[in-house]
Formats: sequence, C-alpha cells, structure tokens
Amino acid sequence: MRESRESSGRHRSTRQALLQAALTCAERWQWPVVPGAVVVERALDGGPATGSCSCGDPLCPVPGAHPHDQPLLAATTETTMVRWWWERHSPQAPVIVPTGREVAAVSVPASAGVRLLDYLDALRLVPGPVLATPTRCALLVAPYAYPELAELLVAQEETLLPGGAPGRVPTSVRYHGPGGFLVLPPSRIGPGGGQVRWVRRPQPAPGGGVRLPQVARLLEALVAAGAAAPDDTRLAY
Repeated sequence: MRESRESSGRHRSTRQALLQAALTCAERWQWPVVPGAVVVERALDGGPATGSCSCGDPLCPVPGAHPHDQPLLAATTETTMVRWWWERHSPQAPVIVPTGREVAAVSVPASAGVRLLDYLDALRLVPGPVLATPTRCALLVAPYAYPELAELLVAQEETLLPGGAPGRVPTSVRYHGPGGFLVLPPSRIGPGGGQVRWVRRPQPAPGGGVRLPQVARLLEALVAAGAAAPDDTRLAY
C-alpha cells in the first residue's frame, strides 16, 4: 500500500511538472507546444516489462520523442488548449515545441556536450538555453532559414581542416530548424524513459520571450565539437 501511494504521488508530481512546463512555454516564452507520444511499459509474451512508444509501432526509432495524436501543426500557445491537453487528454505526454518559428536548435552527441560548453565558456561566448537528452545535447538558438544555414556551413567547410584546408561538416551535428521539433524538459523519452533536462535554463530577453543567440555565433564551436564526437547517423533523441 505504501509503495502504491508513493508511486501515485510520483505520477501526480510528474503530471504537474509537465503541465507547468507546457504552460511556461506557451504563456511566458510564447513558444507553441503540442503533446508527444508517451513511453509506456508493456510486457511481451510474458517477459519483463519494457518501454515502448504509445504510437503502436514496435520499431519506433524515437519512443516518446515525436508528436502522436495531435500533429505538429496543432501546436499552440492557447492556454485553454494547453491545459486540456496536459490535464485531461494526455497528462504524461512529453512537451514538444516546433522549431523554425519561435525557436530553433543545433545539437551534437551527448559525449560532446560538456566539451562544447567548456569551449564556449573559454571563448566567453554565452549560449542560450541548452538541453540534454539521453543521447544529444541541443543548443537553442534564434530561428534560421536553411539557405542561410547552408551558406554558413559552406563557409565552415572551406577552412575546416588544420592549416585551413577544406573539410566536411560532420553528420553528428544535427539541425532543428523549419519543420522540425524539440522535446523539452522534464519530458521522458526513449525505451528507458530517460529524462530531458536543462543544462542551461532559458533566460528572459529584454523585450520579452527568451534570449536566443544567432546560430552563426555558435556554429564554429558546434562543428568542432561534432568533429570530435563519433559519427552517429542513427535517428535518436
């Protein structure tokens, strides 16, 4: 009985934290949000329970880390809708924000995240919000267009190798721009239900919203961090 009460208390705490996070995004930061799929515990063929995605795809590559019942285009800042989603419809759902409109991001493998932040600190380059998933470290930046990003990456490749020789931007660096999305803290994703967390929390901008740096200021450090990390092309969050 005590264990049941403790479990129930944890679930209530988790639901409240997700609701509060979604409301903060929508009301304070003006980032539209939508609930994601949920990692659920299922026992297959009498075996031990394992985490799988509520979308029903047993081979889902990103359990709990993608939109589900509501498409990405349904994302909103409307408080009434946000409350209904996380109070009644799917209280355990991850908080997902579309990228490209109000916020964007660039990410590297988690193994490169600490080195990246140390490097930025040494250069006295202040990043904006930084979040960590079980496999990735994402730096949130101001929205960018892909043609703009392509020009910046071409400029990086022209002098990427030691001595200024041309090189290739590593595929371990990923770009979360128009048409993409991010899973925000304190969501839980992946087969093990790993938690998404803030490494550097969002800070208010002088005119309202969140302070977000331009991607051009951080790109060189991101590419360097990605080059030092194993090249991982597997779709994972």
